[in-house]
Amino acid sequence: MIFLIFLLLCHFLLLSYPSSSLPLCTNSRAPNIPNKPLAFCPHHGRACCDSAEDFQLLKQFESMNISDSGCGSLVKSILCAKCDQFAAELYKVESGSIQVPVLCNTALINSTQPNNSGGNFCSTVWDTCENVPILNSPFVPPSRQVRVKVPADTTSSKLSDFWQTKSFFCDEFGGSFNETSLCFDGKPVSLGNTETTLHPHGLCLEKIGDGSYLNMVAHPDGSNRAFLSEQSGKIWLASVPEQGSGDALGLEDESSPFVDLTGHVYYDGNSFGMMGMAFHPNFAQNGRFFASFICDKVKTPGCSGKCSCNTEVNCDPLQLASSSTAQPCRFHKVVAEFSANETISEPPLAKHAKPLEVGRIFTLGLPFPFSHGGQILFGPRDGYLYVMTGDSGQGGDPLNFSQNKKSLLGKILRLDIDNMPTTEEICDLGLWGNYSLPRDNPYKEDEDLLPEIWALGLRNPWRCSFDSQRPLYFICADTGQDLYEEVDIITKGGNYGWPIYEGPLPFRPPEANLSAKSTDIIFPVLGYTHSDVDKNSSIGSAAISGGYFYRSMTDPCMFGSYLYGDLYGSGIWAASESPNHSGNFTTTKVPFRCAHDSPMHCSTTTGNSQPDLGYIYSFGEDNRKDVFILASTGVYRIVDPSRCSYKWKKDLANSEIFSVSGKTPLTADSGAKQAPICNVKVPNVGSAKERLSFADFTMDSPVMTCSTAAFSTSSSGEAAMLFRDGKNCIESQNISRTLSGTSVTVAVAVMSGKGDRRFSGIDGDRVDDPSW
Repeated sequence: MIFLIFLLLCHFLLLSYPSSSLPLCTNSRAPNIPNKPLAFCPHHGRACCDSAEDFQLLKQFESMNISDSGCGSLVKSILCAKCDQFAAELYKVESGSIQVPVLCNTALINSTQPNNSGGNFCSTVWDTCENVPILNSPFVPPSRQVRVKVPADTTSSKLSDFWQTKSFFCDEFGGSFNETSLCFDGKPVSLGNTETTLHPHGLCLEKIGDGSYLNMVAHPDGSNRAFLSEQSGKIWLASVPEQGSGDALGLEDESSPFVDLTGHVYYDGNSFGMMGMAFHPNFAQNGRFFASFICDKVKTPGCSGKCSCNTEVNCDPLQLASSSTAQPCRFHKVVAEFSANETISEPPLAKHAKPLEVGRIFTLGLPFPFSHGGQILFGPRDGYLYVMTGDSGQGGDPLNFSQNKKSLLGKILRLDIDNMPTTEEICDLGLWGNYSLPRDNPYKEDEDLLPEIWALGLRNPWRCSFDSQRPLYFICADTGQDLYEEVDIITKGGNYGWPIYEGPLPFRPPEANLSAKSTDIIFPVLGYTHSDVDKNSSIGSAAISGGYFYRSMTDPCMFGSYLYGDLYGSGIWAASESPNHSGNFTTTKVPFRCAHDSPMHCSTTTGNSQPDLGYIYSFGEDNRKDVFILASTGVYRIVDPSRCSYKWKKDLANSEIFSVSGKTPLTADSGAKQAPICNVKVPNVGSAKERLSFADFTMDSPVMTCSTAAFSTSSSGEAAMLFRDGKNCIESQNISRTLSGTSVTVAVAVMSGKGDRRFSGIDGDRVDDPSW
């Protein structure tokens, strides 16, 4: 299948740009530079408040009538945390938001947080404000609290009126600063200096399928099955084999796909076809699934809808020059619903579905026949359907569809498909299909914006994903035109610049009626110029294919990296964020090989040892969080790096394994060969969760072979270890240890025989427990 050669242009090399995409505000928007400096809150540069919100906070503070200046200064800083560019994390918006930011509490911290001195800020607030009256105090406890006092007058209160002790107060409002969370210490959050990031030396792949697929979606039932779709319109159901089993991808029915939608899809072997599919989060109960495709109103029955070139966007279809393919809006972008309930009463057991359209969710007539996006996916937190649209492919977007707030082209849309509107509501609201509007879509704060729009200023988003461990990280690759390919972190109402910018590079000044300001543009977190890739690659660049944050334990050195590639298949890149939470990424091109024991043969190009992937169409992720490359030559899975002999250091036997800050190094037990595949820097105790990973465990005893052992330490001294016994046995154990000092050495797991597992612990001491 020849894939979207017209799809986009080019790719990248190694540049890192400051990100305004994350941090994030409590309203899910990216922080901006205010038009006027804030007068009350001491936040400079990008902030989550404008001058009006800053003034509201001033009025709120004045209404509290705090007589003690020391307490007043602390309360002011707490109110102003709303303006901090990390406010979404400080106020825990992912868990429902709170009235007061999480206050740093040293009772939960074992080390000083980076660049922040007030580690016991919660205690300071209590000591200073305990007996100071505060009108309309933000520290009023939730009604569910049982460890609080209940004063008769709740409008004016001291902390001691509500809370029995400092401990109870800080249990409610306190928190820690670590790898997964932030806390407020009275000053704008600072993450410290960027540390040197060590990237893996290579990706090990195994080929498990010959098919050429555009999409892969893990089965919502949590099993080892996945759906794979072809651009022609067929969706296949497959079982994903265990790694190391030697098995290939197993189609549930090799003679018949899960569903054949080719009768609905216009496929030209190039840029048209079925571009996306998504399965409802409750598919196991309701059997609902959705397909995104192109239809041809000349050839496809039922292909009709509004044209996106219309008077509302100052576009006249009759004035558009005819393309070489068709008249404007002959082709329509469609999102349609189908059901597995038509063939079986229990959707998880369904091996086939009927190609009968249950409902037309969305239809958009395309003025030009290229760059129309097409991916759809459900948000993991909100359950809404996200729809990616391109600018429709006329070079340079001359009609400014991407920046026009009344156009749905060049956007990311967010739709509610669980609450269907009536026909009257569709007409009254001017909807483009059968969906409702999420109440928190950004149009509520921007009346000029069409209510479906979540983000704008994109050229042709090609593969987006949510980080499975950090759902606020919604990341999209956006294909460039002539110069630059980019990766963006998508936020509510974010404007990603096209066609004013192509990545960070000025492309065309905005038209006067669009009035885009440079401070409103969110620049990419990653990207490359075409020229940089072309001069470092024999086959050049084509277009970016976005991937996933790698969250599998299969390749521990890759854990947490964002993976993406180029359509031409010449390169795969791994990007690391440093510091965590910052939105600042650096990337490196990662070499890749095929495992010698790959279930299917990997072909190579002449004079090149790396496998010939052909075109990289997309990436996939299964329920184990393993990542797959969907290429024109087949389906490839990222596997244990030791299968390709990727190592960071030579094998070690009875020699030093690890040494940190002068601590006693650990030594290997007799007969053990242990090789670190990652260089791991262990920071001060408790400052972060650190992943320590080792591979190539081979014991004298033939009973136990462990290809990977991975474990982590946290501030509580808990270590979680993963053991693998041959193909099948996966076992994890938690070992709690008391950590002391300023540095810690955490050891490897040593297996010296069946039933005997030993944990070599801190400073070389040992804990033996055969009962594991």
